[in-house]
Parts: sequence; structure tokens; C-alpha cells
Amino acid sequence: MTTVGNPSEKHKLQRLSLPEALAASLRERILNGEFQPGEALVQEALAAEYECSRMPVREAFRQLEAEGLIETKVHKGAFVSSISPDEVMELFELRALIECDLLLHAIPKMTAADFIACQEILGELERVYTEREMARWGSLNAAFHRRLLSPAERGQSILILGGINLQVERFVRLQLLLTEAFETAALEHQQLLVLCRARDVEQAIPYLRDHILTAGRELVAAMKSKRKF
Repeated sequence: MTTVGNPSEKHKLQRLSLPEALAASLRERILNGEFQPGEALVQEALAAEYECSRMPVREAFRQLEAEGLIETKVHKGAFVSSISPDEVMELFELRALIECDLLLHAIPKMTAADFIACQEILGELERVYTEREMARWGSLNAAFHRRLLSPAERGQSILILGGINLQVERFVRLQLLLTEAFETAALEHQQLLVLCRARDVEQAIPYLRDHILTAGRELVAAMKSKRKF
């Protein structure tokens, strides 16, 4: 398998096909805000950084474009996709619809192992907050929600939600940084898990909906006030 050298420990590629490895590395750099919305991604510069040809970079771009993370403009090249505050809120509303439906199906099927796994993720979330490893918060937040909903066993909904969450993740990180809502989010996650343990569907579903939509509204307000879009 073709390799790409070692551009840096920070961007070291995993053992994937070269385009997949490039896409994974670039995806994380977009999600953690290293590449900002609207910023140009230059094939030649990235190929030089990763010590590879432009062809695998081009293939990685196609994958990221399919995921909605970048857009290609004719005669101009590739850019990190931009999204308006209204579109961000739409994503949070879609996420709330799907997650609440999944939780409705998940709660009756949850086991002790599910609760333990969710609590372990929350423990790791608390650790990264305490140690200010904010780059990991978004992925762990998504992991908690994904693990909480997995007992629903509704593959198509999970697949659609995954695409939405990929778009939302970079804005979840931004929302937490702009609003400093880490402690609130942590408390809400714990309370949501308590409601699920109690099999309290009537309270858990609206609680989850409010948790998601409030985060969306706070992010949109922060984006508008700080012009971060």
C-alpha cells in the first residue's frame, strides 16, 4: 500500500487507503476548526504537506464533498463549506426529530450494559472538560448520543442521523466554545441518562428535544453576535 511519509505527528495518517486516510485527516482538521468555513483548500499545498501526489488529495476532496464538508467551485477550486445560522438551526431541528424518535424506540430495549457504556462516555467527557481538551468534546458528545440511541436498532435512521451529526459536530464544538456551556451540557447528559434508566419515556423525550434545540438556539445566537459563520 502506498504511504505518505510523516508530515507531522499531529496529522499522522492511519492504515487506510491513501485517499481514505487523507479524507480522515482533513475531516478532523475541518471539524476542529483548523480550516474555517469558506477557506480554500489547495490541492498542491496539501499534497506537499502530506508528501503525496494530487490524485489522492482529489479523491479525498470528492469524499468530503459528498459528506457536505467541502464544496467545489468551477474554476476556483475547493473550499470548506459555509452554512448560515438558519441552516444550522435546521440541522439541529432535524437532529431533534430523529433522535427523539430513536430514543422512543431505544428506551424499552436498554440494558444495564447500555447504561454502563453511556456512563463511561460521560466520565470521559467530564475528564476532557476538566483538562480543557475541547477538541475531543464534539466527538465524545456524538458518541454519547449514538450509544444512548443504539438499542433502537433502526439502521436507516442512525445512518441519516450520522450525516446530520457530521455537519453538526463542528458547530457543537463552536457552540460550546462561544457559549462556554460545558457544565450545562454535562448536567443535562447526566439527567437524560437518569430518565432513561427510569424508563421515563414521557419525560425523557421532551428533555432530549429541549437539550438539542436549546443548544441550537444558543449556537445561532452566538454565531450571529460574533459573526462566526
